[in-house]
Amino acid sequence: MDKTPQTLPRQNWTFSNEINSEIRRAAATGIYDIRGGGAKRRVPNFDDLLFLGASISRYPLEGYREKCETSVTLGTRFAKKPIELKIPITIAGMSFGALSAHAKEALGRGATAAGTSTTTGDGGMTDEERGHSEKLVYQYLPSRYGMNPDDLRRADAIEVVVGQGAKPGGGGMLLGQKITERVAKMRNLPIGIDQRSACRHPDWTGPDDLEIKILEIREITNWEKPIYIKIGGARPYYDTALAVKAGADVVVLDGMQGGTAATQDVFIEHVGQPTLACIRPAVKALQDLGMHRKVQLVVSGGIRGGADVAKALALGADAVAIGTAALIALGDNDPRWEEEYQKLGTTTGAYDDWHEGRDPAGITTQDPELMKRLDPVAAGRRLRNYLAVMTLECQTLARACGKSHVHNLEPEDLCALTIEAAAMAGVPLAGSNWIPGQSGF
Repeated sequence: MDKTPQTLPRQNWTFSNEINSEIRRAAATGIYDIRGGGAKRRVPNFDDLLFLGASISRYPLEGYREKCETSVTLGTRFAKKPIELKIPITIAGMSFGALSAHAKEALGRGATAAGTSTTTGDGGMTDEERGHSEKLVYQYLPSRYGMNPDDLRRADAIEVVVGQGAKPGGGGMLLGQKITERVAKMRNLPIGIDQRSACRHPDWTGPDDLEIKILEIREITNWEKPIYIKIGGARPYYDTALAVKAGADVVVLDGMQGGTAATQDVFIEHVGQPTLACIRPAVKALQDLGMHRKVQLVVSGGIRGGADVAKALALGADAVAIGTAALIALGDNDPRWEEEYQKLGTTTGAYDDWHEGRDPAGITTQDPELMKRLDPVAAGRRLRNYLAVMTLECQTLARACGKSHVHNLEPEDLCALTIEAAAMAGVPLAGSNWIPGQSGF
């Protein structure tokens, strides 16, 4: 006997299982969700761009016989001692407190072995980090946690953080379970008490004040150190222009795929712009001021491999910075800890409760026993290998486009697979010469 076919139940797209789960969590707890990491939503990104390799109209370089240089110098505008890097990939700011001391040491070891720099993050400079980082950038944040003039002078560059891609307009968080005696002493905070960083600097309110602050830092450091200004990817054209006018040597531009140790989930997913959308407006600001390549542009937020690096450089960046990818290279979210991730109610690749300090990999924790799981020497070696692979991939693509230096890559070497990516990157849609919105940003 024939049965009437049953219609399968349909999930509501607006009220999906994930959305419903968050509504129930909020109703049960009365507090917003806090997590680490970056945006998990799908946004236009570097995968939506392709390189146009050389053939007859362009002449490729032979990979084994013809050089393709990768060096970059940051801070050439005013600083007496610019930073010279062997590769155009740096390590972004991640604080001691958010990360373990072993993780900070590993980042320093890996970056130094690869010939690049690392960055302190909020909360001050550790001896492990300074001791193993040949080139160390010192972050100067609104919180001023751990900040002192001596460490400013010990650094190789200063990064004034105005915004962060994961939370432009918002401050950071460090929950009490990660504020150990050492972290508390460095930040001048009580042990075990939740800490929230300010969302803006306490002693300046605009670009004119920022110019005065930059001059103050230059005086403290005898005009030797490059001064970076880090901005979140919100209004990249105007923020880049104002940073340049305030006297920055380097602009660091962080898109919404950039990670964070901890903030509200609503910030991570609903504030800022994709990294891909931010680069061309920032470059245009530099070009309009006659400062492109004179003030260097470092791009961060979701950089994963050498193709991402090459595409960022082709769009006009001088270098990139990696954060989340560097932690994965160290061993974060490693499947070897899957059983322990499941005990925490998550799984490999999805663990983002970095603020709770229970990271099985020993990276985003201050627990002494968990920290022991991370060997800083071996982890530093993994990071060095990863940076080497990224650099080789970037070189391979540059050679295929006929470039003898990765900085010779240009928008003309790219096309876009989607209208959105074409509009954001300012490159033609594949198979056409059409650039949506070409009349302006």
